Amino acid sequence: MAAFGSSVMPAGISSPGGGGRTNGSLLCTPVTGGSVELMLAQMKTAKEIGADVVEIRLDCLRQLTPSLHLPVLVRQSPLPTVVTCRPIWEGGQYEGDEKSRQDALRLAMELGADYIDVELKVAHEFNRSIMGKKPDKFKVIVSSHNFDDTPPTEAIGDLVARIQSTGADVVKIATTALDITDVARIFQITVHSQVPVIGIAMGERGLISRLLAPKFNGYLTYGALEPGTITAPGQPTAKDLLDLYNFRLIRPDTKVYGIIGKPVGHSKSPLLFNESFKKVGLDSVYVHLLVDDVKKFFSTYTSIDFAGFSCTIPHKEVAMGCMDEIDPTAKKIGAVNNIVRRPDGTLKAYNTDYIGAISAIEDVLRESNGSSSAGSPLAGRLFVVLGAGGAGKSLAYGAQQKGARVVVANRTFERAKDLAAKVGGKALHLHEVNHFHPEERMILANATSVGMKPNIDATPISKEALKHYELVFDAIYTPKDTRLLREARECGIQKIVYGTEMLIRQGFEQFKNFTGFPEAPEELFRQLMSKHA
Repeated sequence: MAAFGSSVMPAGISSPGGGGRTNGSLLCTPVTGGSVELMLAQMKTAKEIGADVVEIRLDCLRQLTPSLHLPVLVRQSPLPTVVTCRPIWEGGQYEGDEKSRQDALRLAMELGADYIDVELKVAHEFNRSIMGKKPDKFKVIVSSHNFDDTPPTEAIGDLVARIQSTGADVVKIATTALDITDVARIFQITVHSQVPVIGIAMGERGLISRLLAPKFNGYLTYGALEPGTITAPGQPTAKDLLDLYNFRLIRPDTKVYGIIGKPVGHSKSPLLFNESFKKVGLDSVYVHLLVDDVKKFFSTYTSIDFAGFSCTIPHKEVAMGCMDEIDPTAKKIGAVNNIVRRPDGTLKAYNTDYIGAISAIEDVLRESNGSSSAGSPLAGRLFVVLGAGGAGKSLAYGAQQKGARVVVANRTFERAKDLAAKVGGKALHLHEVNHFHPEERMILANATSVGMKPNIDATPISKEALKHYELVFDAIYTPKDTRLLREARECGIQKIVYGTEMLIRQGFEQFKNFTGFPEAPEELFRQLMSKHA
């Protein structure tokens, strides 16, 4: 610690009219090294990554002599600088006296810093002290951090007015998102503001406040050098902002797609879709959406610019109640994983999971058996599905449609029984699967989350029981090689189908539903999954 010695917006939000910068929001990378030398090295890295600005976090330095070190940090920076010395009482690490802190900030200004970030609590005092001394093009960011929640829109508006009254050149408000719908209130402020505003909802539920800053007229967003150097909860890396989410391509008219789930950060869908959108020249971005309440999410983000969604655990069934129309196949399955907002604002849902999983399983069986017959190789086979949630329903339905005899096993027997009845199959409790082998060469499909990261040592079925199966499929793709699949290979099972294959194939269908294109960039999807598996 330092020691001194657009577009149509979400409900109620109107267009920003293009914002004040043709390049959208600035990307600022904080440098948090404990020494001046390390900070200089981090600045160089930030420039190489593609940041616009660096934030020099003086409070992270182990030792600082302002007259000695500030000239080096400010003048040798390869990028424009924001100088911040965040005190403990505002979430930072500085514990020294206030006069020394403000003296250091004033010196940074005199040395040529482009911005100083000072807290609302002391902003009047600081701004009075530099009155008449501000260099041309120098700006004061006045910031307020709320680590508890995100207040109502009116309260946030009042806060912005208070910050403006201090003489701020740039207003910064950082709240905490307890629900993803809290972010809509941040967007409402940034998009309407007549002064530059940095609006951030901290935490994983607030991620889109950072990713979509250029769409909603945000002045600046922060991207860390690497995951271990974040300076606020939920802060993405600069590399992810630029390379994963195509931050530079986002504009007020950009359409927003995303994956709704809980958890959701593990999903590779943004990688697949954002690269595909870029390749075909679509003005669209695909983001992670950590959603707790699906109904609340859809009632908040009603704009046609929030144009489509993938839907994963645990929302595939609940989301059906929010739709205006459901594709007949998805209705039969009883789960959806793909949602499109049509030009009139209504929502239509599909199920592409069953296509991806079943076609992958069929292809492996055909290839290994040397069969090219028109009929399905699943016809007449005993197909055991683990899990009765959205993915389990898709697999059970798909297998039944191909003529397989279906067995459904689930932790909650009643759910297994309900699903089995719909597909004319047999129901088991999940623990019974270990002793269920009425015949050999069965097909096993895991549609539970058992074995998913971070619980990678778990498996839904014993290794001993696997020897009765000819093929094993696991819908999990993080990790790609689950314990279930490793143990299947150890049992001599050669027909393995990875969850990544289901992800890729169902993604083809979602891409077509999102875009209206007759084909998806299949080769690109496969290249990306191979590279990032």
